[in-house]
Amino acid sequence: MRRPLFEGTAISGTLPALIALLSLFFAAPASAERRVALVVGNSAYQNIARLDNPRNDAVLMADTLGGLGFTLIGGHARLDLDKSALDNAIQDFGRQIQGANVALFYYAGHGVQVSGSNYLVPVNANPTREADVDFQMVDINLVLRQMQGSGTRLNLVILDACRNNPFGARGLRSSDGGLAQMRAPEGTLISYATQPGSVAQDGSDGHSPYTKALAMTIRQAGLDIFQTFNQVGLAVKRETGGSQQPWVSSSPIDGNFYFVAPAAIAAPQAAIVPSQPPRQADPLRPDPDFVPIKDAALLRELSERLYAHNFDPETPDGKDGMKLAISKFQEKTSMAPTGEATEGVLMRLRSMDDLKPWGSIVYGPDNDKWGISWNHASRKAAVEDARSKCGASKCAIELSFYGRSCGAFAFSGKSWSLVQRDSVQKAKDAALDECGGTGKSCRIIGAVCADGSGR
Repeated sequence: MRRPLFEGTAISGTLPALIALLSLFFAAPASAERRVALVVGNSAYQNIARLDNPRNDAVLMADTLGGLGFTLIGGHARLDLDKSALDNAIQDFGRQIQGANVALFYYAGHGVQVSGSNYLVPVNANPTREADVDFQMVDINLVLRQMQGSGTRLNLVILDACRNNPFGARGLRSSDGGLAQMRAPEGTLISYATQPGSVAQDGSDGHSPYTKALAMTIRQAGLDIFQTFNQVGLAVKRETGGSQQPWVSSSPIDGNFYFVAPAAIAAPQAAIVPSQPPRQADPLRPDPDFVPIKDAALLRELSERLYAHNFDPETPDGKDGMKLAISKFQEKTSMAPTGEATEGVLMRLRSMDDLKPWGSIVYGPDNDKWGISWNHASRKAAVEDARSKCGASKCAIELSFYGRSCGAFAFSGKSWSLVQRDSVQKAKDAALDECGGTGKSCRIIGAVCADGSGR
């Protein structure tokens, strides 16, 4: 039988006294909780393109978080930090979050992915080679390490830093834009303004779409941490017409977190509510990179999208073709090559820009039929056009290439070779070398670049 909160003669007195005692009971979690945030906004870059909105975004986030009970490192948003100032701010953050309940790091500004690692870009960064990166930028893992071992119940890392790569012309082996996926350590949620490898918008009205949606959403009472970032994602997707979709990576988090607690929990700042054991905690949305795809329609879509990006899910021997294709795709996108069909893999494929133009060379060894095509909008169209030149032959051997790549077909009657390179002459030379390895005299039968040049 459920017993009332207060019963018997243990508590006596007037109704006002009871109400006062109840208010103290519900306010206790808020008074015991300590929230600490470091908010950084970098706009005034000295050696690369300035950004219009990160300063405004950081000020908005600092004001919003301050109103929700967060203690701000430095007392306000930290703006236009150079390398030394950013290092010092992160170190100070690491010291002040010791023993806190919630630690939050927010960054708006340039961020780049270099060799699979993500870096925040101070305003004075000016790398001319990849070896400069570790000395002139800040690895985001440094922030995560400050949070680990701090005793916090929840760590939040919010990155509105997925803009175009400003160093793309300097020879850095970085992606064209966006940040790489990071695995969230225990008790940590990482929120990106857009999907890994994609580029977020800076905004045209003084704030980025992501930060504007975030600042508005976290003021709403009763949204737990996952509901909050889901609502932010939906708002950004609507505002950008689907071109930008925020992304969340998280580890299991003990209990429910609210920026503003539900009315039933009372005190507005009561944010972390421990799980109650025998009641099962609300299910947490897992990291999509660890959610396997079991639906047949989604698996078929995954297979088709892998093929469309030149990762063949079907192999001649039929063994583990899908797993091999996924592994190759994961390696290309700086993921761990597990070969597992997950929602994260499919979401990345969906977000990738269409590759074009496409060219293809196909060959049928049984009857020496072959075909060639170029300047198509998709791999499928290029292959169909090339195979249409084979007549009734299947021309099962296929070499497809896209963008600036070129292909060449060398043949001698006794041997053959299909080779792809970054120029038509290199493709021809490599095809002749490979075909001529048997000692037979080979000649180039066909060669072309994906855009039709080099014929």
